[in-house]
Amino acid sequence: MPFVELDTNLSAGRVPTGLEKRLCAATADILSKPEDRVNVTVRPGLAMAVNGSTEPCAQLLISSIGVVGTAEDNRGHSARFFEFLTKELNLDQDRIIIRFFPV
Repeated sequence: MPFVELDTNLSAGRVPTGLEKRLCAATADILSKPEDRVNVTVRPGLAMAVNGSTEPCAQLLISSIGVVGTAEDNRGHSARFFEFLTKELNLDQDRIIIRFFPV
């Protein structure tokens, strides 16, 4: 059961409507898990700094059993999550941090 948390300093108005549902579907596809087992939380409007800058940014935290943890697995997952997030949030990759937590 993957748990996904998206933290961002983007205001709620700049976060696309329905992002949580699309992120849930993307996570299910990327991690090869059933969508009805994926849990997503989106938290906009946070006080955040990435690489010392408070310019628009996001942090994605992914916890799951058996599909995250190895560098090889995470590299492939990261590429696909970056692709999704850069399109959805209109952020460059250097403004997004992805953290994996094996359970």
